[in-house]
Amino acid sequence: MPFDVALVVPLRGPAGIFGPSAELCAQLAAEEVNRSGGVLGRELRLIPVDGGAPPAVVAAEVEALVSAGAVQGVTGWHISSVRQAVAPRIAGRVPYVYTALYEGGERTDGVFLTSETPDVQLFPAMRLLSRERTARRWYVIGNDYVWPRRTARAAHRYAATHGLHIVGESYVPLATADFSEALRRIEISSADAVLMLLVGMDAVRFNRAFARAGLPGRCLRLSTLMDENMLLASGAPATRDLFSTAGFFANMITPENLDFHGRYAGRFGPEAPPLGSLGESCYEGVLLLAALVEQAGDLDVRAIGAHAESVSYEGPRGLLRLHGRHVNQRIYLAEARGVDFDIVTQLP
Repeated sequence: MPFDVALVVPLRGPAGIFGPSAELCAQLAAEEVNRSGGVLGRELRLIPVDGGAPPAVVAAEVEALVSAGAVQGVTGWHISSVRQAVAPRIAGRVPYVYTALYEGGERTDGVFLTSETPDVQLFPAMRLLSRERTARRWYVIGNDYVWPRRTARAAHRYAATHGLHIVGESYVPLATADFSEALRRIEISSADAVLMLLVGMDAVRFNRAFARAGLPGRCLRLSTLMDENMLLASGAPATRDLFSTAGFFANMITPENLDFHGRYAGRFGPEAPPLGSLGESCYEGVLLLAALVEQAGDLDVRAIGAHAESVSYEGPRGLLRLHGRHVNQRIYLAEARGVDFDIVTQLP
């Protein structure tokens, strides 16, 4: 009997831009797990679910798969509103490894996270840029849902205690094409930095509009959700003074990452979708899910939770362990150089 896993990744909407790389990274991980003996001796199979559908639709599909016994686990990158819809519907029934960076605070039974949170990802980056680039007055532009809203609230609290200022905010619906009003507000503000909390193609369109407005050079941009696929779509002229922070970048010079690149290219060819932190997170999700079940020796969520603190696995980000529900990992700040990222530093 196989070990079937619902792979929830966006195949449409703003986040669909990195859906293909997410699928391929998860597929590579599943194939490698199976070559090493599978999960409890069972073949790991991925059952795709479109995480770009409305949250209630995604949650209903995942719950139906779990209730029918068609999947024994869930993983993938999808936005927080999808996670909030899915998690309570399957709580305590199957292990659920969420791989997207998020606002923090997830405590649903059976949910484990490979993802970055503001305390280790955003705050150190803001601190560094305020010191090195005198970025003290920040404008927040985000999509109008839970992750940007709660992350912005956290940024407000951080700024208030570290001599920084949030001088304005704009929130737009997912799949926004016109950023003219937000750009007008940025132009008339005193901002010297913009915190981008935009998903996929929304961030791409914002980057292009930001460049057309002549704002690079006056305001740097910092995003906690920006990968190489999005840089490529933005175009080199739109990425000047753009920074990103994440646990993985494609050009990390480490033995683990170089080996990962070689395996990815060897399996899918040179024309495969570019590697980036968002797609690579799905590789991490499959590895962590397999490691959790193997360590527990059982599919029972309570048994998995009881053994979670002793779980470790090795992937492109190096040897990683769980701390509570979250993977404990290194976080980096990178600056866009055209359509690639150069790592500036590892954040404390």
